[in-house]
Order: sequence, then structure tokens, then C-alpha cells
Amino acid sequence: MVHATQEYTLQWVRRIAEVDQQDWDLLAEPLKTPLLEWEWLNQLEESGSIAPEAGWHPRHLTVWNDGRLAAAAPLYIKTHSAGEFVFDHIWAELAGKLGIRYYPKLVGMSPVTPITGYRFLVAPGEDEPGLTRIMLDAVDRFCTENTLSGCSFLFSDPKWQEIPARLGYLKWLHQSFIWENRDFDSFDDYLDLFKTNQRRNIRRERKMMAKQGIRLEALEGDAIPHRLIPLMYRYYESTNDQHGPWGCKYLNPTFFEGIYRRYRHRMLVIAAYHRANADLPVGMSLLIHKGEQLLGRYWGAAAQIRDLHFNACYYRPIEWAIEKGVRYFDPGAGGLHKTRRGFRGIGNYSLHKFYDHRLEYLMRAHIGEINEMEQDHIDSLNQDLPFARRE
Repeated sequence: MVHATQEYTLQWVRRIAEVDQQDWDLLAEPLKTPLLEWEWLNQLEESGSIAPEAGWHPRHLTVWNDGRLAAAAPLYIKTHSAGEFVFDHIWAELAGKLGIRYYPKLVGMSPVTPITGYRFLVAPGEDEPGLTRIMLDAVDRFCTENTLSGCSFLFSDPKWQEIPARLGYLKWLHQSFIWENRDFDSFDDYLDLFKTNQRRNIRRERKMMAKQGIRLEALEGDAIPHRLIPLMYRYYESTNDQHGPWGCKYLNPTFFEGIYRRYRHRMLVIAAYHRANADLPVGMSLLIHKGEQLLGRYWGAAAQIRDLHFNACYYRPIEWAIEKGVRYFDPGAGGLHKTRRGFRGIGNYSLHKFYDHRLEYLMRAHIGEINEMEQDHIDSLNQDLPFARRE
């Protein structure tokens, strides 16, 4: 589908592979998030993990100016709400009661990845507010022509989100976690923030690894041996299976092979080795990093090993972040136990527009109260941070 304005040509594509990687990454690589880069999104699609069969129909919007990619937006037609981590089932249920078809809908996000940073990609020197308006007009036409109920942008970039908000999109607040490096010199320097009891608890949990014969190793980029990748997939699969219907098992072995082959310069693996087997870890976490950000993604273990999760997913990555001078660590969704390890509750916004005036009216009427309740939850979490002093 192609649409032209006086200056730009807009084109919808069904696979990110239809866009040249270099063209796309000229827009994506300057961003703080790594999860809108071409290779990450392409591996999701090429592996078959994010595909129509799974309820994700890629429909990426590209904007061209005299043969040059001026802007792009990764977008997906969704036939369900799974894998989004913005739980809009209340709106789907409300739509059903009103006799409104809620699915399909259009969603902008890095699929199955609850990490803040989604935005339209805009080339340097372009009029970003103006281009965003043109793209949102194209989204309106696309949704109307394809009878989609609405459009949402999930885990939106804090600066970019204000442009769609000014153009009528409603902002819905959600709670996330973040760890911030306050120029710590060491993990012990970080522990100095904590109250005495929790500092003692964390040290006890760290020492539990050696007591159980566990050694944790941080491996990045080319230092990650290929033999760990099939095992990482099995651990990822097992972790999701433990959550039953609340799991998010979209990724397949081909995806893990693909990011290892083409994207491992962004990968960090925390491998937990038992002294009885120096070849294969008994547990692993896989994280993605770029610039000042570290992002927790996948984790799993061969068995229940006391305190291994805290060490592989939080303590050793924090230690790595301090060593590398990384500023922020987003550990991923869920888990109130993160507060006890020093992760602060923060807000992220999703942006929503419904094309049925009844749903639009109801969300607009109540979203302020909903956001106030979520902010109260975030504030309550942060009151429980076990720090010796408040800032």
C-alpha cells in the first residue's frame, strides 16, 4: 500500500526484510533502545516467532523522501492481546459488552518485549512533529480502511510520546522497575545504600552461590560459546511453561540461533556453573545492552537452586553494569521482590486511540483516575525501598 503527500511517499510493508537494513538502522542506531534495530526485529519475524500464525501480522509504515528513508514505524495487526504486557483486557471486555468488535487492532511496540523506548524512527534533520502527524494520519486511514478497532503504542519513549498525546492519543500509566547506577565504584559501594538488615540479606544470598558450589560468569559478545544457545532456549521454554497460561512463550530455537549469529554484540549471558559440571551451566540469564542501558530478557535453570534467580538476574548484572559504567538496568516485567533488591518503581505510558466514539469517550472519562491509582501504587512501592536514606 503506497500513499503520497507533496513531499513524502508512504508505504506499508509486510516484512521488515523489505526495508534495507542499513537504511533502517541509520534511523534506529542513534536511539537509546536496541530493540527497534533492524536485526532484532528481523530475527523475530524470520524465525517465525512473530508471525500471522501467532496472531502478529507485521505492517510496518515507512516514509520516503526522494528515495531516502525519512521515517519508519514497526507496527503489527493483532488478533489478541497476549505478549503485549499492557493488559487491556478490561477494554476488550467493555467493548464486548457494548457490542463493539475489539480485535483486530493495530499495535506499535517491540514485540513481546516490555521495555520502554517505542517511538517512530525519524531521520536526523527531518521535522519530527510534522512527520509524526503525517504518519498518524496514515495510521488513521489504515485502521479505518481495514476496520481495526484502534491503535496503541506500548512502552512509549518518554519524549516522543508527547507528540501523539498532543494529537489526541490517550496516555495510560503502567508500573515498571529500574536500577540506576549512581557512579558506584563496586557492588559493595551499591550495598552501602541499604539498611543494615537488607544489606546483610543480599550478602547472604550472594554467598549462597559459593556454598552450593555455584560460580557465575558474565559472558558478552564473541565470548559467548555457541553451545550455550540451545540450552538458553530450553531454559527460556521451561520458565514460560512454569507460568502456564500466563507465560509468554513466543520465541523459538531459530530466534535464539539468529540473535546469536547476527546480534550477539548486544548480548550478555550470565552463566551459572556448578563445580560438578564445568561445561554446561545449571542456570542462565540473557540480557541485551546498548550504550548506557542494560535490559533483562530471559532466564531459566535446570532445577530450583536457592537464590540463583536473584544472583543471575539481578546481582551479577548489576555488578557487570557497575564494571562497565552502564547507567540504567531494566530487569523486565513483574516481580515485587525487585524492590527488595533496590529496583525503583517508575511509570511508563502506553498511548491509545479508539475509532469507536463510545470506547474513546469511556477511556477519556476514566483514564485520569486510573492513572492516579497506578501512580499511588508506584509511590507505595518506592516507600518500601530498603535504603538507609531517601533521596
